[in-house]
Amino acid sequence: MSIENTIREQLATHPVILYMKGVPEMPQCGFSAKAVAALQATGIPFAYVNVLQAPSIREKLPGISEWPTFPQLFVNGELIGGSDIVAEIAQKGELKPMLEKAVAGKEAG
Repeated sequence: MSIENTIREQLATHPVILYMKGVPEMPQCGFSAKAVAALQATGIPFAYVNVLQAPSIREKLPGISEWPTFPQLFVNGELIGGSDIVAEIAQKGELKPMLEKAVAGKEAG
């Protein structure tokens, strides 16, 4: 399976997935830590890929998402954005309902 197919399969399989540097318990950069904190505050489970352990995904994903940096949050296969956008929509109270809807839709599907 090509790296692009692997990424597309991850996006199709997980309603909420964060491509980040490190792991949620130990982010390897401040931006990833900020995105993880916003996601964890919702209490909704999310999948993640540590791009430091997956250099081929780290190299390929920006071309697919048209977003040059990490972290990258996807909900229902759609790029939401990086840490600043995730933090902003969390502050507005929009992140949790978005994630709840995505997870509920996946369960219903």
